[in-house]
Parts: sequence; structure tokens; C-alpha cells
Amino acid sequence: MFIPKDYIIWIFKSPYSGLVIIFEIYLFIGFFYLFNKDLREIWRNGRLFKKYRKLVIAAFSTFNVVLIYTIISAVAVITHDKIIDYSFLSPQGREYSLVEIVKINTGVYGKGRPSLFKHSKGDFFYIIELNDGTKIDLTQVGGVKNDEDERFVIEKLDIQLVNMGITKESSMKNFEYSKKGLAKVYTDKIRNILENMK
Repeated sequence: MFIPKDYIIWIFKSPYSGLVIIFEIYLFIGFFYLFNKDLREIWRNGRLFKKYRKLVIAAFSTFNVVLIYTIISAVAVITHDKIIDYSFLSPQGREYSLVEIVKINTGVYGKGRPSLFKHSKGDFFYIIELNDGTKIDLTQVGGVKNDEDERFVIEKLDIQLVNMGITKESSMKNFEYSKKGLAKVYTDKIRNILENMK
């Protein structure tokens, strides 16, 4: 919906990317309710639903609209020459040129428990910070042009940004963890990114 034709990569911004899973669970429950006659009868005949029917339907509808809007508006798009940051309160998006990137922070996450809003051990991250403090993790990928693997795209972008002289903090500290879940071709790309310093 928000993605221009000349995009390279688009990102589901964290922590909103976790809402996609919540929405999928929510849809599953909704379909289960729709196709389970017994559950529908129990719900309809319950005193609580009869008493608050309009309120429940209004709350359900409002929650759906807000959830869907939040998911589709919490994206960032990278093109060849700019970044467009969309948000709940700024659906038209805020544009930044690549020269407005002030810092890159990249590495691999170490210990930690995975959850809807946290990363797993061994997950690669590539966070760009813009001049107003906005941070965007390019590894929270929603889509890549030409279905190219995101690590290949991030590597090309990283070379461009480093050559522009943007400050980059990179750590190989937890790199070995990334090898457990990825093929060598992908971990080689991660290594290239982490080692690409000016």
C-alpha cells in the first residue's frame, strides 16, 4: 500500500512486527468461532453476550481496525536514494535522504529469550540511526525487490553507506551463533557485512 515502485527493501518496524503474529492468532480464533457451530451457540446464548452485544461488536470492530491500521502503517521503505518512515501518526510517511543516516549498528544477538517482541540468539541485526534519533532495523524484512535474499540486499546497501563515510559499529562477538540456523552462503554475507569497515 505504501511501497513506491523504486523500493529496494521494505521493513516491518519493531516492535510492531510482533503484531502480525498476534493478528494471525486473532484470525485463527475468529475462523474457529465462525466454523464451529457449538461455540457460536454457547457464545450467543450466554448472558454476557446478550447483555453487552452492541458493546462487544463495537469493541471487536474497533480493535480490528486499529490493529490492521497499526500493522500496515508501521513500515519503512528504502529506495536507492531515500528512506521513507511510515507510522501510526504519520501515514503519509517522513522522508529522509541517505545522508541523514548518522550511525549504523550491526552484529548478531547473543543470549536472550525469543518472544513476539524480542530477538532470538543468533539473529543478525543491522540498525540504522537517522539524524532525529529514529532507528530502523533493516533485518525486520517485509519484502525485497526481485525476491532477492535480504542479506544480499543489505550487503550492497552497507557497502554504499560505508563508502559514504557513515559511522559504523560492528561486532563479530556472537557471529558463531548465526551459523546454527543458516546455510554458509548466508552466513558468509553476514560476515562480509560485519567486516566491511572503512
